[in-house]
Amino acid sequence: MAGTAVLSLILVIGAASLYRAFPARADLVADLSDHLIAITTGFSGASVLLFGATEQPGDIVVIVRGPSQPVLMHRKSRVAGIWINTASMTIENVPGFYAVASSRPLEDVASESIRRRHQMGVEYLPIAPPLTKASANIAEQWKAGLIRSQQRSGLFPNATGRVNFLGQRLFRTRLELPANVPTGTYRVEVFHLREGRVVGAQTTPLSVSKVGLEAEVFDFAQNRAALYGLFAILVALVAGWIGHVVFRKG
Repeated sequence: MAGTAVLSLILVIGAASLYRAFPARADLVADLSDHLIAITTGFSGASVLLFGATEQPGDIVVIVRGPSQPVLMHRKSRVAGIWINTASMTIENVPGFYAVASSRPLEDVASESIRRRHQMGVEYLPIAPPLTKASANIAEQWKAGLIRSQQRSGLFPNATGRVNFLGQRLFRTRLELPANVPTGTYRVEVFHLREGRVVGAQTTPLSVSKVGLEAEVFDFAQNRAALYGLFAILVALVAGWIGHVVFRKG
């Protein structure tokens, strides 16, 4: 109970500060508890608090979208009793992470046309291959397979998150990022809806980046690939020689 009271007080103070800082956008103000997620050795995921306030009552929908990237998909088929890759497709502009949170079920918050326009739901993401590469039916099959793959890896959470209201105007939700979340700049979109219409929106950036030794190794591997390869081969040779010496003595 004490923790809830402290959190409520923090939200009230934070929302009031946001109102003062952005008076022209007072219909909807929101912010994150952290704008930088640092990935270090042993990183197991992160949780970020999003909080805010609205001038008028309504519904809140939050969309978290990671940096876009191409994804190579493979289709397996059974040939002579063996499952092998029989087709492949590269799908462009796939969000590295995508999650939605809402104060009520999305179908109760907005019409399908509004949800499609603002991509409120993984089914509305424009991630199918172009029709020049696949027919409409085949493209939908590739899209469904991609969504299943991303959901299995935790990058497209299956369930819609919950936005909780404290009173009628203060709201909060937690953004959960898995351990395998890609690095880059994320876009956190907050929509304020009343009677099914979007009456306010705000976009906040969230940065996910590697820091420390892991960042230095990653940078070395990316920018000096040849030297990194030689170093990896040298380490493997030394490790093999040490193992040979130890086992020979044994």
